[in-house]
Amino acid sequence: MRDLHREKIWDPVTRLWHWLFATVVVAGWSFGKFMSFSTIQWHFYCGYAILGLLAFRYLWGFIGPAPVRYRSLIRTPTQTFTYLKTITSRDPSGARGHNPLGSLAVIAMILLITAQASSGLFIVSDDYFESGPLSYLVSDAANNRLTWWHHLLSKFILVIVGLHVAAIFYYLLWKKENLISAMITGWKWVKSAPDSEH
Repeated sequence: MRDLHREKIWDPVTRLWHWLFATVVVAGWSFGKFMSFSTIQWHFYCGYAILGLLAFRYLWGFIGPAPVRYRSLIRTPTQTFTYLKTITSRDPSGARGHNPLGSLAVIAMILLITAQASSGLFIVSDDYFESGPLSYLVSDAANNRLTWWHHLLSKFILVIVGLHVAAIFYYLLWKKENLISAMITGWKWVKSAPDSEH
């Protein structure tokens, strides 16, 4: 690939976190969507695991390697619009880490799943006689509102995960950029010349 070279971008901790997080989010969503008396506890366990992984990711954004730090995720509107102009090109992005659109997706996904998992701590499931560990701290009205949000946010999570997967295959098939392999091995094709995106 002209003007690109392979570089080790994603560290082992970030890669392990990514796959654990993806697995637990999908499992938690599935246990919630197809809930029964025998699976509701697993939905709660997944929620606790998600919150633990999120807590780590928030910390990792300060102390982790450069590609996962917050400063690498925050892009200016100019950088984002400049990148948008190249989105239909068949050339790989060559970004060292997340491209500007990927950065926005990461931020949106983490914030959305944080809200979803956090709301689960305060809700009561009348159908299955289970409740979040902090449900006693809020009023019935607040509990009902948080339950409503918990169910609504699950739909948004389905959409954003679907978009994430679609984007991965778009990059793989159209732009010839294998993001899956990069998140497995850590090695990524990046632009050899300095890029104003980074």
